[in-house]
Amino acid sequence: MTTISPDRIAEVFVEVADTLVDDFDLIDFLHLVTRRSAHLADVAAAGLLLADHRGQLQFMAASAEEARLLELFQVQNHEGPCQDAFRTGQAVGDADLTEAHARWPVFAPRAVSAGYRSVHAIPLRLRSNVIGALNLFGAEAGDLDPDNSRIIQALADVATIGILQERTISRGEVLTEQLQSALNSRIVIEQAKGVVAQRYEIDINDAFEMLRSYARRHNQRLLAVASAVVTDTVDYPDLAAG
Repeated sequence: MTTISPDRIAEVFVEVADTLVDDFDLIDFLHLVTRRSAHLADVAAAGLLLADHRGQLQFMAASAEEARLLELFQVQNHEGPCQDAFRTGQAVGDADLTEAHARWPVFAPRAVSAGYRSVHAIPLRLRSNVIGALNLFGAEAGDLDPDNSRIIQALADVATIGILQERTISRGEVLTEQLQSALNSRIVIEQAKGVVAQRYEIDINDAFEMLRSYARRHNQRLLAVASAVVTDTVDYPDLAAG
C-alpha cells in the first residue's frame, strides 16, 4: 500500500472541483478522474463506464490503453465487475482474478492476460440514481486498502455530481443528449490519438497526453484539438510545440 498524504488528497479534490467549474469538458474530466483514481488507490489502471439512455454501459475513459481495451471487452460481452456494480449499486471486487473464472468466465481470463490480477468496481451513484461505474485494476492480487477505498468512493461521488450537472437534471430524470454527445466526442478523440501516435511515433497513452496538454496550454477544448487533427492530418497544430 502507498500512503497518500492529506495534502495530495486535498490537491486532487481541488483539481477535480476546479475542472468542474472552469469551462467543463466532460471527456477531459472523465480521463482526469480515472488517472487520479488509479494514483490514489495505488493500482495499475482505472476505467470508467457510463449508462446510455437504454441503460447500457458505454466506455468513456481509462487511465491506460490496456484498461481501455479491457473495458470495451467488458461492454461488448455484458460481463464483469462494472456491469455488476452498475446493476446492484454496490461496490464489487475480486482480490485474485486467476480464481474468478466461475464468477466472470469471459472477463476474468481476459483481464489476467492483460496483466491484471485484481479488480474493484465502484458505482457512480447519487442516492438511488446509478449512472455508471469506476473500475480499478491491480497488477497484483489483493483487496483494496480500506482507507484508499473510502477516498476513491468520495472521488466517485464528486465525479457523479459533476456528470449529472453536465447532463442536466429535469424532474429527477437525467437527460441523455449530453451523454450521446460525449460518446461522439470520445470517438473523435480516439481517432486523433491514432493519428498523433503514428505521426510522432509514440504510444497511444502518450498521444492522448500530447493532445490534452496542447488543449490546456492553448485554452482549447480537447474535442476541438482532436477534431482539427482528424479533419486535417497534414496541416494541424504542432502538438509538440511549447
